[in-house]
Order: sequence, then C-alpha cells, then structure tokens
Amino acid sequence: MTGAPRVLVVAGTHGNERNAPWLLQQWRQRPELLQRHGLDVQLEIGNPEAFAAQRRYIERDLNRSFLPELLADPSQQGVEVQRARQLLERFGPGGPAACPVALDLHSTTAAMGNSLVVYGRRPADLALAAAIQHRLGLPIYLHEADAFQVGYLVERWPCGLVIEVGPVAQGLVTASICLQSQLSLEAALASLAEARVGRLRLPASLIVHRHCGSIDLPRNAGGDAIATLDPSLQGRDWQSLGVGDPIFALADGSRLRLGDLHADQGERSAARRWPVFINEAAYGEKGIAFSLTERQRLACDPSWTEALADLLA
Repeated sequence: MTGAPRVLVVAGTHGNERNAPWLLQQWRQRPELLQRHGLDVQLEIGNPEAFAAQRRYIERDLNRSFLPELLADPSQQGVEVQRARQLLERFGPGGPAACPVALDLHSTTAAMGNSLVVYGRRPADLALAAAIQHRLGLPIYLHEADAFQVGYLVERWPCGLVIEVGPVAQGLVTASICLQSQLSLEAALASLAEARVGRLRLPASLIVHRHCGSIDLPRNAGGDAIATLDPSLQGRDWQSLGVGDPIFALADGSRLRLGDLHADQGERSAARRWPVFINEAAYGEKGIAFSLTERQRLACDPSWTEALADLLA
C-alpha cells in the first residue's frame, strides 16, 4: 500500500441513528474538524436509503447482511444486501479504495455510555481496542460465539470495531453523543497512526465483557410479552448482576430474578454477570431484552501490535 493507509469510517449503518451521520456531514464540509492523524479517512453513510427514510433499515438489518453466503447468493438482491456488496467491492480487500480498517459508528437507546464492540479475537482488533481503552478507559463488549447474531459489517474488513454511544433516542441528535463519538473515533485514529510507525504501546492487559448470551422478555404461548424489564435494572449497563437480582416485573407486581430463568438459560445465571444493551429499542424484534456478559482480563500479546502494524504498512 502506498501513501497514507485508508480507514473506512461508516455512519448510519442504521438509518434512524442520526448522531454519527450528523458528524460525518460536518466533517465533509469542514475536514479540519476531525483530527485524521495523517490517515486517509473514507467517510461513508452505511445505509443511505434507510437514512433518507429515517428508518433502521428498508428490508433487513444492514449490520447483519455481511454474511459471505448471503452476499454470494445471486438471488439475494434486496437494498441492504446490495449495499453490503457495494461497500465491500469499493472499500473491502482488493477494492479500488481498499481499507485495512473499518470503524462503524453507532448510537443506542441503552445506557451503554461511550463503549466499544469487538467481534471475536482477531489480534489486530484486540490491539486497537486495547489502545483505545488505555487512552479513554472505555468498556469493551467482546461479542463472540453467538450463532444467532452474525453478519456484522466490521467482520468483513481485516481489522474493525464498533463505537457504540448511548443513551439517545432513535432519530435524535444530541451534542454529548456526538462529542463522545468523535472522541472515540479520534482515539482510534491516533492509535492507528502510532501503530503504523511502530510507536503503539499497549498496556499489560485489557478488561473485556465477554458475551454469554441474550435474554428475551418472558412471553406467553402466543408470543406476547407478559412482563416488562424491572425498573431496578433499567440503565444498569456494565453493572454487576447477581442471581438474586430482579430482571423482570409482572403485571401483578411480582418479579422474576436472574436465578429464575428457565433451564435452557440456567447456565447463564450461574455466576455474577454484567448486562449490556439493556432495553435497546431496536432489539425487541430480535428477541433481546438485554445481553449478559462475564468480565475477563486479557493479557495483551505483542503479536497483537505486530498484526495491526502489518495491516497498515
């Protein structure tokens, strides 16, 4: 690769998340507002049609549309599938504007604060996440081993992660969410610039919250929810949850606790867990009231930095 490495920055992968697209529009009009750290930053609206319609998606979730088998199927010609192909053909490996790194900017209605999502344990991804956590102290959601949640955009680039900021209502732009998004993006770009010239130094370890599974609202035989999220759980993303803590409230005033889960969910409640994406508005259609994680400390391996530097060389 000649010249500055390209970094793909995507906003509006979900069309009703408006904060990152607002930032992108400002950066296009006034490039000096974004510290690019000597990198060739490619700014893209992920799902332009959904963004114009102010909808999360038109036909299917773009951020679940990057499955290789889906994209390889010529019978699949929907809006989001075609857009996934377009992004990969232009910015993916071998494309005319190939980017070794993709950063996907999202907002959420859940109280996630300023956080990172990493999919799997690719060394370059872990290096970048560790560097950002070291700079800003952001929590990291390590999403892996979930056969029901696949096809994410950043998985198809050699290195990639999601910056997730909330809470903010769908369709609403707020200054604090925009500021946090920009701070995280600039920390990522600064870390990439350091890795490019061999100056990136990682901490001895990083803290991750590893995905353990997702919990749906209790439902009756017809599929209707028979409980709501317990008020004591709302807004407690990243906070420890024990087996005796209430998670759902029924109409009669009774509560279901984490330890009351059905047998097929019992393993998830065997120890303390840390919930994330609590009551995310868009996840109701996916049967997710919140996800559970376990907190882990990972030793940073020197090979992570080397992997990231090799991509940017």
